[in-house]
Amino acid sequence: MKLPSMFKNGLYPFVLFTFVFIACKTDKTSEPNKADQIISSVREMYAPDKRVALFDIESKENAGGYTLTGKTNMPDALSALHNMLDSLQVSYTDSILTLPADDLQGKIYGAISLSVANIRSNPSHSAEMVTQGTLGMPLKVYQKDRNWYLIQTPDKYLGWVDNGGVELMDKAQFDTWQNSEKLIYTKIYGNAYTNADESSQVVSDLVAGNILSLVTDTGAFYEIKYPDGRKAFVKKSEASTYQDWKSSLEPTQESLVETSKTMLGVPYLWGGTSIKGVDCSGFTKTIYFMNGMIIPRDASQQIHEGILVDDTKNFGQLVPGDLLFFGKEATETSPERVIHVGMWIGNNEFIHSAGNVHISSVDKNSENFDEYNYNRYLRTKRILNQKDDGLLYLTEQDVF
Repeated sequence: MKLPSMFKNGLYPFVLFTFVFIACKTDKTSEPNKADQIISSVREMYAPDKRVALFDIESKENAGGYTLTGKTNMPDALSALHNMLDSLQVSYTDSILTLPADDLQGKIYGAISLSVANIRSNPSHSAEMVTQGTLGMPLKVYQKDRNWYLIQTPDKYLGWVDNGGVELMDKAQFDTWQNSEKLIYTKIYGNAYTNADESSQVVSDLVAGNILSLVTDTGAFYEIKYPDGRKAFVKKSEASTYQDWKSSLEPTQESLVETSKTMLGVPYLWGGTSIKGVDCSGFTKTIYFMNGMIIPRDASQQIHEGILVDDTKNFGQLVPGDLLFFGKEATETSPERVIHVGMWIGNNEFIHSAGNVHISSVDKNSENFDEYNYNRYLRTKRILNQKDDGLLYLTEQDVF
């Protein structure tokens, strides 16, 4: 990892002075926890967004200094923490777990093995669902807790998936899977079968965007293989080889609108990113994925990508595919809150997931005028064909 800008532009001595000043205080009753302050500083530099970077570390003061506990998947951040503590002559015992954990025995890679797998905030079915992974999605695996695994998706989102939703792999197995010829399921919803016959037994359901290994072309069907080794058959009319699909990708305003409308009526689901249910940002994420782009997971992340189009309700500047963001403006006492996102489709309308996927208007005279979201409109960003760190193009990067 590159050094943070504060190290480049000479701010490190200032930070060091600040901590030295704190360290020299003699009023023990009011002295803050020096280690916690340093931890917070490193976290702010390396892992300001805990959804995509894990630096869950805390300290406890004892007679010999501090005991550091917690876990991180960022060795560079941990090294920076050690360097700052050592520079300030802070005594500490390091009991931090560096991930991936050793008990994974090298199986630190994986792929989603279900059509849709639920990914949760904690290793429990009762925990909040933060996102979903779809079949064939490659993963980094960091930790095991009973039958749950802490994983990271290609958009860097962190969460827990149960063992029924992921196939663990070592490096050799993962490379074999990644290098195999792939197939992408392009129909909104369907099935895979035990034989090249629709009347045969269903092996599993499939949703748009599922990625499988291609075994052979049997004529009207493809024979395919799942990450866990199961084999099945998929109708050729409902899928495409991944390379052919990728070669045909030319995301346009029209293709984004066409994709979005295939999901009209899909129910709202918090954390959902598939045809089985989508939240607002999961919907926009799915639209763009089926057009060859991986964009950040949440609305509050998506808003930082692309270029600003409008922030004054001058909707005449918008083009189909632009993302509209809604929420609460910043005040003197509170920061801006991005709560909702939709996609512009033209004719003063945007499509979004709220209750279900439907089309609303910003035209006050229209029957489908959305007064609620109109009043909390923040701004519009354009991400199509833009270059940003948070935008991955499948035509340019070998994600699958």
